[in-house]
Amino acid sequence: MNTIHKSVLTASMTAIFSLSVLTACHPRNEPVNDQDPKIQAAEVKAESIPLIESKAVAMTLPKPEACDAEGCTRYSIQTVETNVDWINQYFADRIKKADPIAFSTEPNEKLNLSEGSDAGLSQSTTSVRFISQWGNIATFALESYTYTAGAAHGMYHVEYVNFDLTAKKRLALQDILVKDADRKVLSALYEANTMWLDEHNIERSKLQLSDNFYYGANGIVFVYPLYELASYAEGMTELKLPYPLVKALFKPEYLPNLPSYENQ
Repeated sequence: MNTIHKSVLTASMTAIFSLSVLTACHPRNEPVNDQDPKIQAAEVKAESIPLIESKAVAMTLPKPEACDAEGCTRYSIQTVETNVDWINQYFADRIKKADPIAFSTEPNEKLNLSEGSDAGLSQSTTSVRFISQWGNIATFALESYTYTAGAAHGMYHVEYVNFDLTAKKRLALQDILVKDADRKVLSALYEANTMWLDEHNIERSKLQLSDNFYYGANGIVFVYPLYELASYAEGMTELKLPYPLVKALFKPEYLPNLPSYENQ
């Protein structure tokens, strides 16, 4: 065998041996995973957070028109049906607790009316709708409207419900603030809305933080009931606290993934 053939044979056998060693180190049926453990943990966490799917559904009411001795009320109630069972149960429980008479199977009471009087028919409407999702935070609106027969106008209210999808719980304002941040948040909220508050003669000492809030496109929005800060005609008041002002006051896990504001 000449020198060239010996060199070729030696090189081939070396390549075969190297391939065998590599195959022994990394079995063909077991993929090699050299990903950063922190990245792996983040991916696992992301996979555990559901992407909310929601639709409005009417609730079946045993008594859509319920009467007691004082009069009758017609109920119309809708909730949401999502792909997260515990959220569905939360709203079902809230609604049934708020209007138990509409879900009662007891017969209606007889009206206690004097001759020739007319009690009229009151109305009560409740609905739930999905608003938005920022990572592990999902926001819904619980809307209600009531009209008492004979009143000048009805009353409405919107309660925003924010859920932590990872912890499977509703978030109160104190859950998302850093420790002892209340006064700083209130001061920042006043400064961000000074013009509107001055127009409505609301002094700094009169403004309180509302536990009714939602995540807006540009900031946290605090919502106040009818009449608390403005007239009925102006509706429920919304005061926005821009995200750049809340970065150091809110827990980072409860803020949207925001751009860097350091140089702004």
